[in-house]
Amino acid sequence: MTDSPGRAGASGFRQSLLRKYFLALFAAAVMPLLGSGGMEAWFGYQDQRERLDELLGVEARAAASRIQSFVDGIGDQLGWMVQLPWSAGAEERQRLDALRLLRQVPAIVSLTLVDGAGREQLRISRIGLNQVGSLVDRSADPAVAGARMVRIWYGPVTYFRDSEPFMRIAVAGNRAVVGVAVAEINLKLIWDVISAIHVGRTGHAFVLDAEGRLIAHPDISLVLRGGDAAAARPLRMLRDAIRAEGRSAIGRDTAGASVVAAMAVVPGVDWTVIVHQPLLEAFGPIDKALRRTGALLLLGSAFAGILAFWLARRMTGPIRQIEYGTEQIGAGHFDHRIPVSSADELGRLAQRFNAMAGELALSQERQERISRLRRFLAPQVAELVDRTGDDSLLEGRRVEVAVIFCDLRGFTPFSAKAAPDEVMHVLAAYFEALGRVITEHGATLTQFTGDGLMVLLNAPVICPEASPTAMRLAIDMQDAVQSLVAEWRHRGYAIGFGVGATMGPATVGQIGYENRLDYTAIGPVVNLAGRLCAAAEDGQILIDSALADQVQGLFDAAPLGPRVLKGFDAGIEIYSIVRPVPNAAA
Repeated sequence: MTDSPGRAGASGFRQSLLRKYFLALFAAAVMPLLGSGGMEAWFGYQDQRERLDELLGVEARAAASRIQSFVDGIGDQLGWMVQLPWSAGAEERQRLDALRLLRQVPAIVSLTLVDGAGREQLRISRIGLNQVGSLVDRSADPAVAGARMVRIWYGPVTYFRDSEPFMRIAVAGNRAVVGVAVAEINLKLIWDVISAIHVGRTGHAFVLDAEGRLIAHPDISLVLRGGDAAAARPLRMLRDAIRAEGRSAIGRDTAGASVVAAMAVVPGVDWTVIVHQPLLEAFGPIDKALRRTGALLLLGSAFAGILAFWLARRMTGPIRQIEYGTEQIGAGHFDHRIPVSSADELGRLAQRFNAMAGELALSQERQERISRLRRFLAPQVAELVDRTGDDSLLEGRRVEVAVIFCDLRGFTPFSAKAAPDEVMHVLAAYFEALGRVITEHGATLTQFTGDGLMVLLNAPVICPEASPTAMRLAIDMQDAVQSLVAEWRHRGYAIGFGVGATMGPATVGQIGYENRLDYTAIGPVVNLAGRLCAAAEDGQILIDSALADQVQGLFDAAPLGPRVLKGFDAGIEIYSIVRPVPNAAA
């Protein structure tokens, strides 16, 4: 590279630049050493963190899966108790089945069977009295009501005498007459699952309910104090930290030690399984990587000073040339190029600068191209045409299209009487409202005709559901403009808004000349849409029979009978859109 123009004051420039680049390049020479050590520590930390994320996450998900299987298994067992409707004389059979269930599922403390009328028929308990045929009304019991709504209902965790955690599970039969089985579960048995989890030498797991109370922990004494909010507060804080991080997080356990933890949610019961490992144990391998970093920094410092001085002297002239080129680009001279005379980094920098200038020129052309396309296409369609470079989308072809015409009623008398600035204000608000709706539906705006618009669907970009989309667009156009109509009438302007829409084959493509092209559609379907728009009254959407057939069942179209329209020899069957059928037009 040769010296660039504008060399006045170059001596002072070089002296300042030399000093700056000496320091910069000295740092650049040292940076690989700093970076290698730092990256070794950082990536070592990240690798260890990812391993911990995976290990802790797998253990948490496995524990959550086993706990879910524990809860689901109880629900499945309860489901067998509500297979048949309660019948007279079945008390003994149901009692024996209930006793058998309590032997099979040790976690069940008590079982209550409620018939289809919500009356308690049987209650079997390990710690209380058994009752048969008490007929107590349990229909208002949250467990019974909840099971009838969702079939399997999980109650909140409660603590028996502020000690052992319990939960109620209710299962409803497939039919209302079968009734509901309600079981009270001793959750202390989940300890077997949690105590089996070990991460490293000292890592373990615990379970919190939705309110952050302790349900299971290897230290059973903590579980027996689970109802104590203060005892579970560190564990709740650890859970909140994991939720905030979105992965494993660092916090403190009940003993105040720093730990890294991950969690998994038990579906249905909304419990949280948290697996953690002490921080010192988890990140012990990182210490060795940090010790290796110091030695590398000391060895490279002397060489860095010599290298920085030599490189700084060579960079002063080429940098000035790049500065000048930047000024030219900033002035809009995208054809400016920097001569490249070397193959080193500075030469490649000049090549990249020249490539950047070329890309800026292309970008400017692209923006101008998109601006031209956006005159008649939806913004997303213009972006598509420019991104793919496929102008064939705009070529003339025959296609089935939905055509929408709309214009204002009474606008001509209004414009004759109103001040010009008021007329333009009304049109600006009107076109702004319609433009927003048309863009949202991805339609193609082909032309403005005074206070009217012509919109296409299914051209140039295919619209899989052109007919329903056209109807939703027409309705949204009416809704958008009618809010303006109300305001205009409040101001004394007698203005309305009508819409006409049709569906049928048309020839679509670009028309015009080299410096001015528009995208439009030609054919009888376009003329018919225009005639329907002219015939539409304020607030009305008129469509032809073809479009009405395609949206039948989705929208409420009222037949208005045949009408003779200008340009058509025979009468045209016309329909008026009243409203969309609920849940069908979505």
